[in-house]
Amino acid sequence: MNPAEQNPLLQSVEGIQAVLRERNYIADLPLATALRLVMALRKPLLVEGPAGVGKTQVAKTLAEVLDTRLIRLQCYEGLDTAQALYEWNYPKQMLHIRLTENSGESVAQREAEIFSEAYLLRRPLLEAILQDRPPVLLIDEIDRTDEEFEAFLLELLAEFQVTIPELGTLKARHRPYVILTSNRSRELSDALRRRCLYLWQNYPSFEKEVEIIRARLPGINERLAQKIARVVAHLRELPLNKAPGVAESLDWAEALLSLHKDSLDMSILEQTWGVIIKDKDDLALVEAHKARLAELVV
Repeated sequence: MNPAEQNPLLQSVEGIQAVLRERNYIADLPLATALRLVMALRKPLLVEGPAGVGKTQVAKTLAEVLDTRLIRLQCYEGLDTAQALYEWNYPKQMLHIRLTENSGESVAQREAEIFSEAYLLRRPLLEAILQDRPPVLLIDEIDRTDEEFEAFLLELLAEFQVTIPELGTLKARHRPYVILTSNRSRELSDALRRRCLYLWQNYPSFEKEVEIIRARLPGINERLAQKIARVVAHLRELPLNKAPGVAESLDWAEALLSLHKDSLDMSILEQTWGVIIKDKDDLALVEAHKARLAELVV
């Protein structure tokens, strides 16, 4: 059975919000609606937005909700189909060839043995279509790949099958739930966008960020959570090279708790800059705005 059909709460947008909240993920209506459509239509979801706003966490939490496996393909410049789909285990094949040199088997028999599934290295895309239960396939930072890989991905997402010359065509046992993320480092093709549902995930509002911090770190007090959200919101308004995302907000809150700080002032702020500011030029810019920051932490 489709995992999404096993939980009646997943049949409505409000139910999805409630299930995600149980797992300390605060989802607004657009996100919950997008996930409902992913489950209903089985179409890929492209999530775009700034770094650190929780795009990857969408897939992780969806896998938790569906109680299914998360399979992640981390994209990078130069990623090719072999690294994403499958490779043959050449060292193991060579060892088998040497061990069977005097076995009396024909060349055809030995070739069939080394080009069997026992010698196949499944990479994330192939692994995702061979699962006995529909997994969540996360294709993370698709914008870091090139147009050639994107074109290959289009074909795979359309058919969910792979042709391996030595083995034939392997079809998906169950269609995966697919989440793609992009930081917009390059523009994706219209063809890919047409095949996906779309969600823009921006920085949260002040109120939502406070709610996220308190949901993920129940031990934090309301006043400290508000100060953290207020400072981070101001930093995002500055022309920083790397604006802090929600991930940095949560890291900062956790760091303050680990240091047994239940309030925030400029002294503590300066001691913990390294948790939210990750660039030398950004640090200099923030130092120039200390007066305004001092007002925010009062």
